[in-house]
Amino acid sequence: MLSNQIIQKSIDELNTITKVELEVYDLEGTKIAGTTSETGVESHIVRIFTESAAETQELNNKWFMKVHDEGKDLYVLVAGGEGQHVYQVAKIEVSQLEALILAYKEKYDRNNFFQNLILDNLLLVDIYNRAKKLHLEVESKRIVYLVETKVESEGIVKEMLRSLFSQQNGDYVVSVDERNIVLIKSLHNDDTEEEIQQTARTIVDMLNAEAMLTVKVAYGTVVKELKDVSKSYKEAKMALDVGKIFYIEKNVIGYEKLGIGRLIYQLPVSLCRMFMSEIFGNNLPDKLDEETQITIHKFFENSLNVSETARQLYIHRNTLVYRIEKLQKETGLDIRNFDDALTFKIALMVVNYLQYLDRRN
Repeated sequence: MLSNQIIQKSIDELNTITKVELEVYDLEGTKIAGTTSETGVESHIVRIFTESAAETQELNNKWFMKVHDEGKDLYVLVAGGEGQHVYQVAKIEVSQLEALILAYKEKYDRNNFFQNLILDNLLLVDIYNRAKKLHLEVESKRIVYLVETKVESEGIVKEMLRSLFSQQNGDYVVSVDERNIVLIKSLHNDDTEEEIQQTARTIVDMLNAEAMLTVKVAYGTVVKELKDVSKSYKEAKMALDVGKIFYIEKNVIGYEKLGIGRLIYQLPVSLCRMFMSEIFGNNLPDKLDEETQITIHKFFENSLNVSETARQLYIHRNTLVYRIEKLQKETGLDIRNFDDALTFKIALMVVNYLQYLDRRN
């Protein structure tokens, strides 16, 4: 149902153009909007009209007309004055109000439809039937972006996203909860992976610059049918989770860019713990001191280059070699060797995954 403010704005605009006084009543005869401050029509007269079979009636120099919603009476419009001019103005306002009712219902229904769609709460036949009713293209390229904020700011994020991505272009913004907003983005056939990623970066930059919000944005893969939007959403959700575990420094992460993190995320916990036990026994990498962890990460960043790592850490080359050899004694792995370095890198990611599960539980 329309708000009283929207109804008031609609009749004010028509009154400004036509100078015809307009009033809107509910079915009980209560005045909810009007262009005049006068008391208006008595409520029992409005009720008598609503209970009659007439759609339009002239009484005491006023035109009474019913406003419908899918065939059901919803409001009564009263236009002051005699003559064909007043009648035509009243008909125009009735048409305007009914169009607004339909538009606002579609807006609500679309939001509800997409919420149920991404959560897999719709049967396939319901998807196609409701899409037709809501005038949505069934076969169109789309992708889902999932925006997560650190604080509850759903309203701000939704409004800013809607200012940037319009329904007229086939883009829809849907709330998941207070900290997660979904953008279902319509794509052109020639949109590239770089352009898709750039959209995510634009969202991050806009929310940071204009709302001072720190957000993470994850996105799924491109789908070509409406029924597969839920698939893209699930991928975006997984990308967000994996990114928070293995790629903490990134604020944009795509499902197809998860690498080995996706593989570890899908492994059974028991298998992860078995791997850690086989490789390290009781000397788990999470027990390493901060200095050693920084040294290892910098060594990996520089592709196992001892000289460059020592230079960036501002330490002597022999000091770096000493730290690496100390680590070898503790874990049995020499990270100067590619195979051992790979094993250790995976082990660190598994540790992050297990720690994430422990925190969540």
